[in-house]
Amino acid sequence: MPDFPAATPRARVRVPLRFHDGYRVDADLVTFHGLVDGREHLAVVLGEPGPVPLVRLHSECLTGDVLGSARCDCGPQLREAVERIADRGGVLLYLRQEGRGIGLYNKLDAYALQDQGLDTYEANAALGLPEDARDYTAAAQMLHALGVGEVDLLSNNPDKADQLRALDIAVRDHVPTGVFTTTHNVRYLRAKVLRTRHTLPLAELTDLTELTDLTGLTERTDLTELTERTAG
Repeated sequence: MPDFPAATPRARVRVPLRFHDGYRVDADLVTFHGLVDGREHLAVVLGEPGPVPLVRLHSECLTGDVLGSARCDCGPQLREAVERIADRGGVLLYLRQEGRGIGLYNKLDAYALQDQGLDTYEANAALGLPEDARDYTAAAQMLHALGVGEVDLLSNNPDKADQLRALDIAVRDHVPTGVFTTTHNVRYLRAKVLRTRHTLPLAELTDLTELTDLTGLTERTDLTELTERTAG
């Protein structure tokens, strides 16, 4: 058994969720006592979870989740995950780990370095920070507190499954998310495949990266428009 203290549910409240595209669903938001990192992580319980619920570990992303930034795929992943989990029954853990654990200000500093040509991992290293500082012990505590010992994990990131298994959460199936590309995030997504083995279509992302290099279009052109123009 992993050596960490048990967490306990603190409060549970029903909240109606409303998304910009009109999707609506009611969720139970659960807070906790005793999380090892002392952060205010949140469990979003959706639908009717079964013995092996669909679970996503979603790291907080103010720029993507709240402001709609196209430099990452976090906002679309969050929206997709809520609906898929509600349909199946499960839990979304909203983890306060901005910028893969380095914080908002450092993430924006890393963005500035990415604008100079570094990829997302090289930028973190240039700032003297870990490529990925996230630890999922609190996530395992939350799942144990909810009585969840086995999950189908909604993620493209193998490290999440590896850490959960080491923390006594069985991962029965690794369920990939959708692929949400824009002209702004295709290099970021490709770096995740090459550097941390994310299960995304590398060949497609490579082709799209080369395509964006050839166009010279402005940053306001999204990837759908780009592919339609080049095909026309």
